[in-house]
Amino acid sequence: MIRVAMLSFWHVHARDYAQQAVEHPNTEIVAVWDELPDRGQAEATARGVAFYEDLKELLVNPEIDGVIIDTPTNHHREVIIKAARAGKHIFTEKVIAPTLQEANDILKAVAEAGVKLTVSLPRLNAGSTQAIQAVLEQELLGQITLVRTRLSHNGGLPTASNPNGWLPEHFYNEEQCGGGALIDLGCHPMYLTRLLLGMPESVSASYGYVAGRDVEDNAVATLHYANGAIGIVEAGFVNAFSPFVIEVHGTDGSLLYSEQDGKLWLRTSRLAEANEQWMEQKNWPAAKPSAFHQWVAHIQAGTEAVDNIQLATDLTKLMEASNRSAATKQQVRIDALLP
Repeated sequence: MIRVAMLSFWHVHARDYAQQAVEHPNTEIVAVWDELPDRGQAEATARGVAFYEDLKELLVNPEIDGVIIDTPTNHHREVIIKAARAGKHIFTEKVIAPTLQEANDILKAVAEAGVKLTVSLPRLNAGSTQAIQAVLEQELLGQITLVRTRLSHNGGLPTASNPNGWLPEHFYNEEQCGGGALIDLGCHPMYLTRLLLGMPESVSASYGYVAGRDVEDNAVATLHYANGAIGIVEAGFVNAFSPFVIEVHGTDGSLLYSEQDGKLWLRTSRLAEANEQWMEQKNWPAAKPSAFHQWVAHIQAGTEAVDNIQLATDLTKLMEASNRSAATKQQVRIDALLP
């Protein structure tokens, strides 16, 4: 049994990961620490496990094998490095860190400690992602020229029950979060665009502040590629009805998916039956195991989450470049980021 400690319940998904740890047959939660002691104590009491006010005391406990980290993003470097040096396996919410320099510090500590790290990038494992990749592997679209992905919700809009919206107020804290809609929701379309198109040469981004908070609640990032391809990543906290959408367009065809109807549509000149009309793509490949399940498997097998960590590192590069671009109103080259 892998004994796990929850490190913070700051992130809205922390309880989701705790539930996965409870439900997994090979993991159990045995301890909680939180940068807000009252919140941590309440969570520990509710789960019937030990609460540690001192993170160092928790990390030196040999009875704890791994940690699930949901601290504020600006605490990731400090907390992850401490956990790695204490010999704890690490599952963490995205992003791994807000800057490439911090991410590299984390990865260096993880490699030196020999612990297993996995970053939660859940849409990589979705059935829709597997179905899109299956079509692309058949080269039915020709040369890919554009990928557009969008993920947005209404968490920043006021309602009768939530005058400030349903997102926690600390999600608008620029220091803690490293940004707003793009680094939170936009992470998912960003790593999917990176998956499908690879790494761009440069990024340009524009941020909007509809609700007038310190962080953006409306965002677009454009990824520029040497071969002329373009990636468009959109995210927002201020859209009432905006389903997740992904479009892949090429010289010979297009692929469309939306959670509005949950269907994947293909049109391509490379198939006679799909040349004149859109064809729904059925019989999708199975979804992959969740990132949490993959983390447990890596611990058990002694393997490394190589692809996951590479995509997480690239995600940090793309987010840092986007933030710089929005701040300077200039295109930012990926190779200009500090290593």
